[in-house]
Amino acid sequence: MLGRINHTLIEIHLGIRARTQALTAQRNDRGDVPGWVLVAVMTAGLVTAIWLVADDALTSVFDRAMTSVSVRN
Repeated sequence: MLGRINHTLIEIHLGIRARTQALTAQRNDRGDVPGWVLVAVMTAGLVTAIWLVADDALTSVFDRAMTSVSVRN
């Protein structure tokens, strides 16, 4: 009888442990928010730096592109 109770308690313990691990795995699937924030900030910084360096060149490329697609009569 005591062996049966121990077996049941072990099964309950293992069930609770498995459920706890499953819940922990679900929480860990949310992703790395600080990492994504860092990627977004660095991307914005790179775009700003490139824009500051190449502003005149980008403006002239845009102007030429717009004039080449403008409607001609």
